[in-house]
Formats: sequence, structure tokens, C-alpha cells
Amino acid sequence: MGVRHASVLREVELPLGAISDINRETCNKVGQEYGVEEKHRYLSAIDMLKQVRPELVVIATTAPSHHDLVVTAAANGARKILCEKPMATSLAECENMISVCKAAGVDLAINHQMRFMEQYTIPMRMAASPELGGLGSVVVSAGNFGVAMNGTHYFEMFRLMTDENPAFVNAWFGDVDVPNPRGAQFKDASGSVRLQTPSGKRFFMDCSGDQGLGLHVTYNCRYGRISVDELDGSLEYVAREAEYRDLPTTRYGMPSTKVVQSITPADAVAPTLAVVKALLAGVNYPTGENGLQTMRTLIAAHLSNSRNGATIDLEKDTLPRDLILPLA
Repeated sequence: MGVRHASVLREVELPLGAISDINRETCNKVGQEYGVEEKHRYLSAIDMLKQVRPELVVIATTAPSHHDLVVTAAANGARKILCEKPMATSLAECENMISVCKAAGVDLAINHQMRFMEQYTIPMRMAASPELGGLGSVVVSAGNFGVAMNGTHYFEMFRLMTDENPAFVNAWFGDVDVPNPRGAQFKDASGSVRLQTPSGKRFFMDCSGDQGLGLHVTYNCRYGRISVDELDGSLEYVAREAEYRDLPTTRYGMPSTKVVQSITPADAVAPTLAVVKALLAGVNYPTGENGLQTMRTLIAAHLSNSRNGATIDLEKDTLPRDLILPLA
């Protein structure tokens, strides 16, 4: 992902002043490709931040180092920071990252880039139209992609779609952790998560370990349904014909119109470019507070699973601030 970020910075014509990677070979390879002087290729990101004092910092390491790197960057002249997700490994870390950045006047963005991806912007606009009548629920059916690694993207998408933070969380995880190529020390869960907002909007995601193909999202609306295959870039929507919209929802078999269209397939680079542009402009970027809310939802899911799927009330229940998840 760090190499993708380098390509994004080149796209917006921002020269790389310095780079860091714990792998010397990778650091030199990227440095040569992007014209970074050898003296500004660091093995220690902390040393780089203290010595170079960059204005814009992109943090694309694994989650356990996010907190210290964000705090160090904010203390050493950074004005804007883009940090990969998951934001950190605990609520306490997330809260401190936000606090430190606010005190230093630093804009902190977390790379939850769904607000710039067609598979979300188009359904969001369509669901709010008179033709579909407003969103009721979102259902994510996926292969075994990890509740944290990929599932947190959908938590943020649901918050964005509904303009509400989740109020209630239930989760049921599988018995086997999702392996991560970044190292055996990183663990994620497979399984199912249910969310509900204060106004009653529902979200259900199933990425269980016995599912090995696909990524399909359905948006259920009052008068119809939007279905997106995010991997092949296809969108289908079906809506009641206009003369039947006033009939009750129990008349679910009314005549309808179906439309199939193509959208841009899932991609990490283009939406990340949009996040960088938004961060530079200082508007409409996914904030540290958005990253914290996603982490609260994830922690609540782990808490619910530990209680056999019991409902966690995010307003009333106390979440463990110091619980550290072994996230990548």
C-alpha cells in the first residue's frame, strides 16, 4: 500500500522528500523509482519524521505503529497526516491520536476512502431518490475477508450512507482467525456483524470462514433494491413502477422496472488519490473521528462476540479503551 501511496503523491505532483521502510531493499527500490535521495531513505520512520520534519505525512505501516508515528509526525512539523486503516489497535490510541493532532493544529485523515468510490456514491444517490424512497438496510455478502481488514470499510460506508453512527452492535465470529500475509502475529476474525442506527436503519455483513468467493452488497430501499457486485463492477437496481409506490410495503410483488449498468470496479489507488486531494483542500476527507467511530464499532463487535452475540449499546455500554486487537 505504501507504493500505491507513492504513486498517488506523484499523481498530485507532490515530490517525495523522504521515505521509510524497515526493508532496505524495498526502501531503495522505491526511492530510486520516485527520485528520493539516498540520504532520505530511512529504515526508521521515527528518525525520518524527526530529521526531515515533513509537512505532509502518509503512514502506510501496519496498525501497531500508527499511534506512535502519528504522534511523532504531529510533534515534528506535520500539518496534514494521512494514516492507513485500521486507525490503531485500541480506542485509547485512537483518542490520543485525535487529541494530539487537534492540539498541534494538524489535519488527520484515515484512509476510509469509500466516499469517493462509485460502488457507494451511486447507490447513496439512488437510494435517496423518489424512485427508491430511502434506504432501509444494507446487506454485505462476502468471502472470508476479515471483519477488521475489510469489514471496517463497510462500517464506515454504512455510517456515511445513513449519516448516523451505529447505536447497536451484534457479532458472531467463527472459530478460526483469518491469516494475514503481513505476519503470523496479526489476527482478524471471520463471521457476521449486525448494526442498527438510532433511527432503525440496519446493516448485516457476513464474511464467514466457509465463504470463499465474491463481494456483493445489497441496498434495500422502500420502493426497490440496489445490488452491486463490487469485484466485477456491475450494478442492478429494481424499483416499483410509479403508480404502485403508495401501496403498503406488504405488497412486495408489485410490477417493477429493472436496470443493469456498469460501474468502476473496486480499486485502491483512485479513491486514495481523492482522499489526498480532499485532505490537501481541507474538506470532505475521512477524519480521525470517523476512524475512531469505526474502531468503536469494531471493539463493540468483539465485545458482543465474547458475550455470545449479545447486543452492545454504544450509547450506554462502556467499551474497553485499552483492549488491544492484533490488527494489521
